[in-house]
Amino acid sequence: MLSNQTIAEDIVQDVFLKLFDNLDKIRKKESIEFWLIKTVRNEIFSYHRNQTEKKLFKEAIEIEDIENLVLTDSLAENFEENEIKEIILDELNRMQDIFKEVFILKEYALMSYKEIACILGINEELVKSRLYKARQKLIDKISDKIR
Repeated sequence: MLSNQTIAEDIVQDVFLKLFDNLDKIRKKESIEFWLIKTVRNEIFSYHRNQTEKKLFKEAIEIEDIENLVLTDSLAENFEENEIKEIILDELNRMQDIFKEVFILKEYALMSYKEIACILGINEELVKSRLYKARQKLIDKISDKIR
């Protein structure tokens, strides 16, 4: 959800400082993982609210003379893979937060439906529905751009 590693590191540091400050207030020590994820999520949203620039995950690539670029098989595969990743990230960025969050928590954080439901404060069926819709949107957009 952040395209800048330095900002992500700052947010993680802030969250752990908040954890240290609030450790005695957390009732169930086994729920610290969920507390951390919710706090990170809130910090990311705070960061985005304070930013005027809405476009994330964009990188400008300048190639002066693309005609002279010779692609080897592995380079071509890497280029294709990077292009697909860029399409996915671009489409995730355009997606509504309710779908993007569920997709990222499931596909990148490898969380269960139950864990996602707990973090987002929604039921598991809504998690499944949002994940399905997010995947369908990505499939539609990727297939349109690849054709």
